[in-house]
Amino acid sequence: MEKNNVKRIHDFGQSIWLDFIDRKIMDTGDLQKLIDEDGVRGVTSNPAIFEKAISSSSDYDADIKELSRQEMSNEDIFYSLAVRDIKRAADLFKPVYEEEVKGADGYISLEVSPHLARDTEGTIRQARELWKAVDRENVMIKIPGTAEGLAAIRTCISEGININVTLLFSLDRYETVANAYISGLEDRVRADKPIDHIASVASFFLSRIDVMVDPVLKEKGLDQLYGEVAIASAKKAYEIYKRVFSSDRFKKLEIDGAKPQRLLWASTSSKNPDFPDTKYVEALIGPNTVNTVPMDTVEAFRDHGKAENTLEDGLDKATSTLSQLKEAGIDLDEMTQKLEEEGIEKFNQPYDKLLDAIGQQKKKALASGNS
Repeated sequence: MEKNNVKRIHDFGQSIWLDFIDRKIMDTGDLQKLIDEDGVRGVTSNPAIFEKAISSSSDYDADIKELSRQEMSNEDIFYSLAVRDIKRAADLFKPVYEEEVKGADGYISLEVSPHLARDTEGTIRQARELWKAVDRENVMIKIPGTAEGLAAIRTCISEGININVTLLFSLDRYETVANAYISGLEDRVRADKPIDHIASVASFFLSRIDVMVDPVLKEKGLDQLYGEVAIASAKKAYEIYKRVFSSDRFKKLEIDGAKPQRLLWASTSSKNPDFPDTKYVEALIGPNTVNTVPMDTVEAFRDHGKAENTLEDGLDKATSTLSQLKEAGIDLDEMTQKLEEEGIEKFNQPYDKLLDAIGQQKKKALASGNS
């Protein structure tokens, strides 16, 4: 029997994580099937995913009713629901986590509140709380890679918390994040604590870059670069990854068992119908990376995706693409900063909608309890 297209990606050293979670996918056995048949090796979640899961089904109603009687805030109720799901998913992926190279994969990610994106201390506090509440070694806490998030990332790594750094768009910020990770490991070594169990990924967002840049390219007559900037940025990010994690600085930590912070490709569904639906997967397959994909993209790749080692193909073209932007007066740094701000807002909106929905259900539950 020929190997599944999605599963073949792992042959090239890349792990596929599912960018989706809800109770139905676990109840029906579909998540286990994705592990067994597609070789899916982890799960990521975010406020939008949980908003959809909780608001569009009745699977959470009984728990919301139960928690509503405990005088909890809407946010506390949400995280109680989320932690239950994350624990369950982490247990499903424990066999992946415990494969021959322990800790290579099998991680489930849970994000701190998007309202904390500009709050260093608040992020650290909630990351600690969520890490303790989930209490699973194969969990990552998601922290946005904002300027304010950098110190939080370093602190949490130094405390032995696995971190998924999210919302990365710019190459400069990515390198700063990689160095924050290394600094956190160094802090931990100085405190005479082990680092061989700590894992982290840096989530570099792709399709949103093209959505913002492509209209500007058309205005400037740079049609040949249409749909190329995100992939070019990702390939250059991988160059940074290889440089940073082959440095003498990191090699000292490897002696104590440190693992590189892998690059993770996020926002990999094609937002433009002109592009192939497997575009951001096929172009960036390569060793020691992760691609987190929504269900539609998993299904598309299973059907017609091509698994080949492509990540380091066309590096000269990637360099040229970014140079041409600069020559045309397109400020990619300015655009990626705007994408970061928009990304925070795009997570705040569904998060607030989710908390409102929980508030409505809480009112109903309390009303029915008092009647």
